[in-house]
Amino acid sequence: MRRNESPEGKSVRLLRVGEQVRHALSDILMRGDVHDEVLASHLVSVTEVRMSPDLRHATVFVKPLLGQDEAVVLKALRTHTAFLQRSVAARVNTKYAAKLKFLADESFDEGSHIDALLRAPKVAQDLGNDEN
Repeated sequence: MRRNESPEGKSVRLLRVGEQVRHALSDILMRGDVHDEVLASHLVSVTEVRMSPDLRHATVFVKPLLGQDEAVVLKALRTHTAFLQRSVAARVNTKYAAKLKFLADESFDEGSHIDALLRAPKVAQDLGNDEN
């Protein structure tokens, strides 16, 4: 294992730059720097940013508050990608301005689904039998 890698295998630098990009995007969206009615009327959480190994591409996972109008919010973000890329590049000091790709964060939905499965009567019954 290379010395600059975390136990998960990703370089600490990739994780650090991804977190810097996430903070920059969160700040830009929170301040309302993007002049867009959809983004102004929705609170958007930037849940994670995954950087490519060469730091030229960033996959940005977002979730609108309460999951409302997810498709509309994603379209608005994608419409303003060039502005967001320039704004992030000005705040995050890297050799190249990362190309941003916006995706919906499905991890919350998966977590809710797993939670619902674990609370299902059939599963609860099985789990109760294990304790006896």
